[in-house]
Amino acid sequence: MNHLDSVPVKEEEVKVIVNPKVFLVSRQSVKEFLIEKGLFLFTILSSILIFFVFIFVAKEAWPVLKANGLAFVYTGGWDQDFYRAWVATAKEPSWRFGALPLISGTIFTTLGALCFTVPLGLGCAIFLVEVCPPWFFKPVESTVRLLSAIPSVIYGLVGLLVVVPWIDRHLVTNEMALRMAKVAALDGTSLLAGILVLGMMIVPIFVALAADALRVVPKVYKEGSLALGVSHWRTIIKIMLPGAKKGIIAGAILATGRAIGEAIALSMVSGSVANIPNPGHGLVFFLEPLRTLASTVVDNAEGMGVPTCESALFACGAFLLVSCVILSFFARWVARTQKQGGS
Repeated sequence: MNHLDSVPVKEEEVKVIVNPKVFLVSRQSVKEFLIEKGLFLFTILSSILIFFVFIFVAKEAWPVLKANGLAFVYTGGWDQDFYRAWVATAKEPSWRFGALPLISGTIFTTLGALCFTVPLGLGCAIFLVEVCPPWFFKPVESTVRLLSAIPSVIYGLVGLLVVVPWIDRHLVTNEMALRMAKVAALDGTSLLAGILVLGMMIVPIFVALAADALRVVPKVYKEGSLALGVSHWRTIIKIMLPGAKKGIIAGAILATGRAIGEAIALSMVSGSVANIPNPGHGLVFFLEPLRTLASTVVDNAEGMGVPTCESALFACGAFLLVSCVILSFFARWVARTQKQGGS
């Protein structure tokens, strides 16, 4: 018999030493189990909700898409088509719609905003990570994150009160306005105003993501380059940016998704006219008004009571939904393929 078996153990000591540990462990396990299952349940519910949103939007958009086919994408005349469907009788509804001006307006504003955002945002991210002094880092970073949280209607209001009047006073001349009177009215609400306002909106998002990508590049890359005598700026360009390339690309993709879905701000500053700006007009191209898919849903919301108009607006929403889903999958693919330093 082991000599330890003969040692008496008091019942009170067992209660004090053993039971509390068992109780704490079991309670912690229960909490972890409930949290894990709760998060799993919410994930499933969110996925089901998104699935039903897809089904609902597709169902509502199908009548117009079925009636027009691919013509919905490559034909214009949205304003006239919408008015014709608005005044049509219930016995003879008009299902003809052409969304080419809206699609082209979305492409123009998004690409223009990206051309404005990427150089400016990348420069700001490099400054934050590599150049900014420690005492100035926190205020700048806090300001960038605050700008990304400002509602879009505030950006639209600033654009309407500041950007649009400035363009009208300094860039639009009387001769230019008279020459373009038969095409569109030049009053400051334009592609250029949409690009500037949209660019200001998505710059903070891109800066935050690009700075995070640069920040996680392994320090040994930078230290090795500097040890070999390479200058700081050349190290940033040749070592840091390539190391964070895929993270920067993912940030640009997510910023593009935000730009495509923006409605309120562009509705306020882009002119709200289903017009396709013509590059053949020269620099006046940037001063012509337009309308995007997202802003159309806001501008023509009064047509939701008419079945044909309602289905056309849902078709615009379906294109936006598909575009954002494609961008999201592309961003996740980029994030999965990136190696250390670009995550």
